[in-house]
Amino acid sequence: MSGVTEHVDVAVPVRTAYDQWTQFEEFPHFMEGVEEVRQLSDTLTHWTVEIAGVKREFDAEITEQLPDERVAWRSTGGTQHAGVVTFHRLDEQSSRVSLQLEFDPHGVLEQAGDKLGVVDRRAKGDLQRFKQFIERRGQETGAWRGTVDRPQP
Repeated sequence: MSGVTEHVDVAVPVRTAYDQWTQFEEFPHFMEGVEEVRQLSDTLTHWTVEIAGVKREFDAEITEQLPDERVAWRSTGGTQHAGVVTFHRLDEQSSRVSLQLEFDPHGVLEQAGDKLGVVDRRAKGDLQRFKQFIERRGQETGAWRGTVDRPQP
């Protein structure tokens, strides 16, 4: 498994940043290579992505969600990956969005891309585009304030 850790500071309150992140179907607006995300249920999403000319589809399950604090997920098929995004209040009008991602690169092309830092740069770029997206809007496009409890071992 490989991993990425990135963060970005955004000039919106933590609630606004969190609420926007829960709008998974908006991800194609700021995530490179993400063509579509469909919310199938409160805890299941279906993704269509294209990376380096390779189109993939997979489902991801929300494994933990705490309003204004964190959203964690894991893939349930296709490329194996898992991650968590956490939200930190910096002051009344700004917050930090932190991403931790673990993934299993398949094949020579993905392994080479991992070694060259392609995933790190993409994650950093996605967070920068999220910053631009939410700061330009000044408010979230929607919100889901429900809680998903962490699974017990």
